[in-house]
Amino acid sequence: MAGGGGGGGGGGGGGGGGPAPPPKQDELVPHPAKDQLPNIAYCITSPPPWPEAILLGFQHYLVMLGTTVLIPSSLVPQMGGGNEEKAKVIQTLLFVAGLNTLCQTLFGTRLPAVIGGSFSYERFEKIMRGIQGALIVASTLQIVIGFSGLWRNVTRFLSPLSAVPLVALSGFGLYELGFPVLARCIEIGLPQLIALVIFSQYIPHILRSDKHVFDRFAVIFSVVLVWIYAHLLTVGGAYKNTGTKTQASCRTDRAGIIGAAPWIRVPYPFQWGAPTFDAGESFAMMAASFVALVESTGAFIAVSRYASATPMPPSILSRGVGWQGVGILFSGIFGTGNGSSVSVENAGLLALTRVGSRRVVQISAGFMIFFSILGKFGAVFASIPPPIIAALYCLFFAYVGAAGLSFLQFCNLNSFKTKFVLSFSVFMGLSIPQYFNEYRVVNGYGPVHTGARWFNDMINVPFSSEAFVAGMLALFLDTTLHRKDSTSKKDRGMHWWDKFRSFKTDTRSEEFYSLPFNLNKFFPSV
Repeated sequence: MAGGGGGGGGGGGGGGGGPAPPPKQDELVPHPAKDQLPNIAYCITSPPPWPEAILLGFQHYLVMLGTTVLIPSSLVPQMGGGNEEKAKVIQTLLFVAGLNTLCQTLFGTRLPAVIGGSFSYERFEKIMRGIQGALIVASTLQIVIGFSGLWRNVTRFLSPLSAVPLVALSGFGLYELGFPVLARCIEIGLPQLIALVIFSQYIPHILRSDKHVFDRFAVIFSVVLVWIYAHLLTVGGAYKNTGTKTQASCRTDRAGIIGAAPWIRVPYPFQWGAPTFDAGESFAMMAASFVALVESTGAFIAVSRYASATPMPPSILSRGVGWQGVGILFSGIFGTGNGSSVSVENAGLLALTRVGSRRVVQISAGFMIFFSILGKFGAVFASIPPPIIAALYCLFFAYVGAAGLSFLQFCNLNSFKTKFVLSFSVFMGLSIPQYFNEYRVVNGYGPVHTGARWFNDMINVPFSSEAFVAGMLALFLDTTLHRKDSTSKKDRGMHWWDKFRSFKTDTRSEEFYSLPFNLNKFFPSV
């Protein structure tokens, strides 16, 4: 009866006319699931024309500069360093990022992933030589886990369902680096965000042109425009009588890097002196390294999506992790003060430009190395105010989060088990780090506070990362709650990824991920 009453009510609400004609069958069909993202202009193996590729590479360089400048700006003063040391660390970080990006695109996953500095390591108030020693030791973790194939065996259990929280929070979990940093100087941060959205979304929408100029180079257009505006405010004396925090965020001449940077300087190994080794610090750095490994896994998956490549075979992901470990070793040897991981903001830039070409990112690595040696020129770009960079993050981190959500197309969202794994892991992935980070801000130390600092860091650092908590929890719930039957497999989307479990089961894997110079003969992927 209740059902009949509901139907009658529905008819009455329709205005008394006859029943609506039944919809056509093709209108009811949902959007088809795609294992490769369509509508990408240049995929991983198809480079754009050289002039466009060089400009796009420079744009990637501009975007990765943000993290490269932000990390030393907070780290160097803690170590007692001034502007000269800060300029040196930025140059070193750039140089090593260029090296690591080339290694990763040539020999690692071969994805167009920029390997830059990581905020996961930024919790150590120690002298540089101590950090170098800890990084050298910590690099062995990812080298061993990656090259031994251990991470391959772990990620074989990853399904589209457990990938959603991991990848989504690799982007969305970095929300504190977006608007809160932008708002430190709202008069330049907000115009940058608005300009970026107008150039990348509204102008192409209005023009409907086949030439993708404004959306593809939205970063260059908007940053140049707002940077000039910020400089005019600085020169015009808008910040003369403001506090030091406002001046540091808003002025275009406050970074102090340009004056301190040498004209030409090549970073070299152990430039700060011989590294010192401390067991406690090394264990703590290993915890940070493991967190960066999990976060990078999420970012690698997002990059493969936006490069219009097929899902990575676990052996390729493991190979990439091994090379990331080599990258952390370089960070320790050269003394960047910080470990390496996949740049989430550059993964988002792939989505904005719809260019997932490997060559473009290799060109950007060339810019990193070039400007790290020509210190003064690099310092000019490094003096872009942080709120302008944070405005870019608002869009790029969101794009990476959306890459995670896109894997829902492979899952059964009408399954309550799917709903539980998704909702619980995402909620706890946001809630647990919020508690840990809030506790640290209020008390000056994390919830785990024993006499052994290394032990505290080993617990506090992982649980302060949204992507780590959500990803590990989703993987655990997904693998322990599923049954062996085909329905459960389909609900998790595993049947979509089965053909990519091995390198040889899908011919496209060889096209996207095989090593250059015929190296696959000597280092075969399984």
